[in-house]
Amino acid sequence: MSRPANPVTIPLADYSPQHFVLAVVDGVATVTLNRPERKNPLTFESYRELTDFFRACAFDDEVKSIVVTGAGGNFSSGGDVFEIIGPLVKMDTKGLTAFTRMTGDLVKAMRACPQPIIAAVEGICAGAGAIVAMASDMRLAASGTKVAFLFNKVGLAGCDMGACAILPRIIGQSRASELLYTGRFMTAEEGERWGFFSRIVTPEQVLPQAQVLAKQIAEGPTFANTMTKRMLAMEWAMSVEEAIEAEAVAQALCMTTADFERAFEAFVNKVKPVFRGD
Repeated sequence: MSRPANPVTIPLADYSPQHFVLAVVDGVATVTLNRPERKNPLTFESYRELTDFFRACAFDDEVKSIVVTGAGGNFSSGGDVFEIIGPLVKMDTKGLTAFTRMTGDLVKAMRACPQPIIAAVEGICAGAGAIVAMASDMRLAASGTKVAFLFNKVGLAGCDMGACAILPRIIGQSRASELLYTGRFMTAEEGERWGFFSRIVTPEQVLPQAQVLAKQIAEGPTFANTMTKRMLAMEWAMSVEEAIEAEAVAQALCMTTADFERAFEAFVNKVKPVFRGD
């Protein structure tokens, strides 16, 4: 579990990751898991580098939204059997706990990342790969996509990397329970019907459509979008009364931005507002 020396640098447009491919265009950062010969499994190193990347996103104002995808027709097969699961069976409790906390840090980083994250999911999306999709803010599926939370298939609990907290909020308690207890694959059609996926498109269109959506978000009011993501997360643990009060404060802050004034001026002049993120 040694960590390679590859600190994330700002601006992210100039950063060259070792364990995934990164492209930043027009405010949209596209992260591509890039081990297609093995369906893009995650390793100790890629977990850490992805976590560092999502944490660094908070410090790059030029990145407005993020797309996560996989190369070669698959999203991700999850943790690498040989590079992760093999070593895990030899670890003691301390080492195993360090590992499970490290994997959970990736989900924490994605949820804390201020930019909205869109997963463009194709082919196999399993185990930790399914968690990455789950931890994203939105998910688009290619036809034929299959998603599975496979943890019980390897003798582990379904409560991994926040699955028991997040998945029921997306698809409901009963459906989440079925997937986590059985480890079976959820089809793209089930995922769309249950609310896991926003829509299903052709494999050729899943990444382009995710990037179009990301660009639409990137062209919006950045501060306000960040506030929306934060409120969506915080209000899980609030009463309705607390949520209404929190939203009142958040919206008042948004009303102090120049983007709010720009939107009003654009409305008066009957033109489309151009937001600048301040």
